[in-house]
Amino acid sequence: MSKTRVIDWNQLSRRVLDNNPVSRDEAMAILSSEEDELLAVLDASFQIRKKYWGRGIRIHVLENAKSGMCRENCSFCSQAIGSYSGVDRYKFLSVGELVEGARNAYEKKAVKYCIVTATRGPSESEMGVVCEAVQKIKNEIPIEICTSLGLLTGDQADRLAAAGVDRFNHNLETSERFYSEICQTHTYQDRVDTIQAAKKAGMEACCGGIMGMGETHNDRVELAFALRELEIESIPVNFLDPREGTPLADCSLMEPAECLRCLAMFRFVNPTREIRVAGGREVCLKHLQPLALYPANSLFSEGYLTTTGQGNPEDMAMIQEAGFYTEEMI
Repeated sequence: MSKTRVIDWNQLSRRVLDNNPVSRDEAMAILSSEEDELLAVLDASFQIRKKYWGRGIRIHVLENAKSGMCRENCSFCSQAIGSYSGVDRYKFLSVGELVEGARNAYEKKAVKYCIVTATRGPSESEMGVVCEAVQKIKNEIPIEICTSLGLLTGDQADRLAAAGVDRFNHNLETSERFYSEICQTHTYQDRVDTIQAAKKAGMEACCGGIMGMGETHNDRVELAFALRELEIESIPVNFLDPREGTPLADCSLMEPAECLRCLAMFRFVNPTREIRVAGGREVCLKHLQPLALYPANSLFSEGYLTTTGQGNPEDMAMIQEAGFYTEEMI
């Protein structure tokens, strides 16, 4: 697509609303749009978001269930092998601690409680703890459960679904082309296989990626289309907040407008899906954070595993002041 081509963004959003998906060229055009077009792009993405999600915001709260002991080498992760980031190290939380975390998440108006570990995959004992905790949570607290436990076998996926896990997270992180630059201890296809195993078991899939790791615009578009082809229900869009001691420590923070274009592009490519503004939103979006609510209908609140967020009260105030509202479990 020529850079001189003029895009009518509202016309493009109307076409998407008429069930005519955008092309890769059009997705690239969103990412390369001019500064003067930013508000028009956001407004067009909001028209799509509003049809499928109204003005509601779905709050998710993360629980880092095991910290700092991963043997995988993902370059962005402060918990990965070879990382010298000084993060806390602790073994898997107990059933009681996970249940209490779910109770705290519900009090923060979360619709999803996300049990997360940095690991290649869950051990048998960890599977037992998660399944027992999920069963207790489901009996006591009106909240949905997402787990992110690394690579899964089909049998493990079936056990999690039977225990009551609603959704499984495993991010693709980036495009297939760029993936080997970010991780070498497991493959892009390993991640795809895990997502497909989770969906086959009856769980929804949460799967997204991280922007700002050195990938190209085309890599971002390819990731968005891969998620569409996998029919992912929930897409977290993270922005790299470089961690000292990791291989990506020297990467520059993304500019706020670039982050907003990414969110808009993911909304256009995956119009009906939950788009979550996730890790790095405070440090990258800065004072433009409220504008992220126009393409995105979901956010993580309170923290991002090894980094803190701006705080749940601040998130609630931001949502209300921007004219949105939090969706809550009934």
